[in-house]
Amino acid sequence: MSKVAVVYWSSTGNTEAMAQKVAEGIKENGGEVDLIYVTDFSSDDMDHYDAVAFGCPSMGAEELEDGEFEPVFSECKEKLKDKKIALFGSYDWGDGEWMRTWEETCRNEGAILVCDSVICNLEPDDEGEAACIALGKAIS
Repeated sequence: MSKVAVVYWSSTGNTEAMAQKVAEGIKENGGEVDLIYVTDFSSDDMDHYDAVAFGCPSMGAEELEDGEFEPVFSECKEKLKDKKIALFGSYDWGDGEWMRTWEETCRNEGAILVCDSVICNLEPDDEGEAACIALGKAIS
């Protein structure tokens, strides 16, 4: 059984809703999951999980939230090599550039992206929820 951390930051609740669906998919697939708000996670925690699903919405000029999420994620970069990772997040405008940049960062650090990332415009609709559940199943 895989042990997976779902680490997220959310301002409006949209990315939190996505995180809950990712966790649901992990459980449905028989995995063990911890749903963790980003400020309760550190690079030391990376060693306790077989995989990590990171969730952060697009902020500013299509970038990761820089007050809480980005500092924790940057700290975790050193432990991404050969780690199974999945990415998800919501956005309000733009074309997903923040997610493409984030995926590239993970690949450059040697992470194993286990599936396509999931992005949802604002609150996840039925299709977005299903994609988050599928992401959870893929990472577990």
